[in-house]
Amino acid sequence: MIELAKHDPDKYIPLKDIAETQNISGKYLESIIKLLVKGNMVIGLRGKGGGYKLAHEPESYTVLSILELAEGSLAPVACLSTDKMECERAESCPTLPMWSRLNDIITEYLGSVYLSDLASQAKDACCGDYVI
Repeated sequence: MIELAKHDPDKYIPLKDIAETQNISGKYLESIIKLLVKGNMVIGLRGKGGGYKLAHEPESYTVLSILELAEGSLAPVACLSTDKMECERAESCPTLPMWSRLNDIITEYLGSVYLSDLASQAKDACCGDYVI
């Protein structure tokens, strides 16, 4: 997603280029990109000049929304996940408040980090202030 956000929003980036730049397997990237397309985060175009681009502005994506789409629940324990199972001991569980607070911290933090922030940092890190 960062790689797509760093590029011209009107241009499609071939999956092969993303895989090479990010040094990840093309097959692995294919599985991720399918989820992102299905989740309406990315648009794909087949054929010559095809590839992938963001479906929306980078400012509209939080890290939380991307990770939840790709990974599912980020809850640290199953009883706090979105598809949680009923726990008979929840009322007397001595650790549930700790896990609940950790879940709140994770959700709050990742919900406050935007793709645009990460893309901006990535651009700065790769190119610095060097201008030709």
